[in-house]
Amino acid sequence: MTDLTPDARVRASFDKQGLMRTLGATLEAVAPGAVEIALVPGPAVSQQHGFVHAGAVSAIADSAAGYAALTLMPPGAGVLTAEFKINLLAPAAGRRILARGRVVKAGRTLTLAQAEVFSESEGGEKLVALLTATLMAVQGREGVGD
Repeated sequence: MTDLTPDARVRASFDKQGLMRTLGATLEAVAPGAVEIALVPGPAVSQQHGFVHAGAVSAIADSAAGYAALTLMPPGAGVLTAEFKINLLAPAAGRRILARGRVVKAGRTLTLAQAEVFSESEGGEKLVALLTATLMAVQGREGVGD
């Protein structure tokens, strides 16, 4: 996949993610250092009170941050999350949940990224979570690449 544009590279990788497909998440936007992933709330991703489960919120936030990092990594490199912290600020409910990932500082090996997660409803957007992640560029390891 080394000859793909960053957009095509991220989209091809996203299409291979079983978890995103299971959650029903969609890749909404890709730009250098930024990615948006959306999720439509429903029973399959809800917790016992009807809100979107924190695991689903964390998963789309982690993927948005990771793919934002991948857009700035060299061709052929893979990205793995080394660590993340998430603050859940409000219950995730609405017509759509949107994770906006962006790179804070890109390095040769480690990249710091954030993802803000919003619930969208007729009243607009509400910030429901904030994730900070450290992503690692992996090169030359079999099975880990674009």
